[in-house]
Amino acid sequence: MGNPLVSCDDHLDLNMLPADLWEKWLPDPLKDRAPHIEVRDDKAMWVCEGDVWGSWAGRASAEEGPKMNLNAYDRGGIADQTQRRAGTAELRLADMDRDGVYAQLIFGPVTSINHKDTELRDACYTAYNDWLADFCSAAPDRLLGVAMLPEDPESAFAEFNRLAAKHCFRQVNLQIAACETPIYDERWAPLLTAVEESGLVLSFHVVVFLGGRGPNPARGKPAGALVHAKSFVEQFIDPFVDLFAWGVLEKHPRLRIVFGESGVGWLPWLIEELDYRHWRLWEAKDYWAERGGIPLVHKPSELFKRQVYATFQESPTAIRLLDFYGSNNLLWASDYPHPDSVWPNSHAAIERQMGHLPGDIVRQLTFGNAARLYGLDLPESVEFPQAAAAE
Repeated sequence: MGNPLVSCDDHLDLNMLPADLWEKWLPDPLKDRAPHIEVRDDKAMWVCEGDVWGSWAGRASAEEGPKMNLNAYDRGGIADQTQRRAGTAELRLADMDRDGVYAQLIFGPVTSINHKDTELRDACYTAYNDWLADFCSAAPDRLLGVAMLPEDPESAFAEFNRLAAKHCFRQVNLQIAACETPIYDERWAPLLTAVEESGLVLSFHVVVFLGGRGPNPARGKPAGALVHAKSFVEQFIDPFVDLFAWGVLEKHPRLRIVFGESGVGWLPWLIEELDYRHWRLWEAKDYWAERGGIPLVHKPSELFKRQVYATFQESPTAIRLLDFYGSNNLLWASDYPHPDSVWPNSHAAIERQMGHLPGDIVRQLTFGNAARLYGLDLPESVEFPQAAAAE
């Protein structure tokens, strides 16, 4: 018997989705334009009107070569990945049982669903969200899908209202790094107000840009594995600072935002710097009063602890920063089934980095904070006979 672990950042990427998802779930007038699977250079790929969206794991390639530990399944000893375990509810639940994880927050494709035709793009988001709700109905207390919102404010607002009326999600995700409109733009205000009033949680998650953003000399080279690390922070610097600089959190005091898979070590310095600059503003408040005032009454650190959460998986840095974060704003995750995942050894990873902490703090980080944030009714203890106690 053990604590009911809740992983707050797990995945269901394009490669794991059913091949007929969009052909089945799009409205009839758009079905003939649906994203579908094509085999190109012996690799199964998602293609939408000529644009390649990403790979699909449901077809084995004839290509043979050394394994690169591309995902958690490689390390977990699962050879046949054409089963699409993450996208098959029964197999996903079996993997959760093996890892001793009771519930997962399931993020959709981190490559972003995009298309120049906004009607088709928005319909693809809607179709995915409806399919995800159906997928999670297999175990609604354990499979906690995170709905995806389109990347422009008006479409995101419309889709959110549709989803909120269905009452089948606890969190919605906006791929803020892929959005052209900055989060402080007034066009986002209706969405932020609606999310705030609904009680749902808004998240920003790292986006993988398949085509890259301009020339990258490290692409396809060993250096690329290290250069990739900067993307986890650079995508969030602007929207994170904008939440404070433009008074977004101040205007929406009940809005709760989760930063997914962005790391947590960079945030304390930035909050410290924002607090300092906020102090400088208030020292000159009479000057700014004549120019419209200061949009930020509360210190950034106060707003951060009130409204912002961040996920981590195996991060000694996160544990060392508990004095800064407190024990309420950090959410543990396994990152299943990504390359960085600790699956199927989550219990061993938790023991490795948290074994020295008091038990009540470990429980907060690994399920208590999630239960409070998402309103989960969790069992006091669970038993997973298959769960690995150690690596």
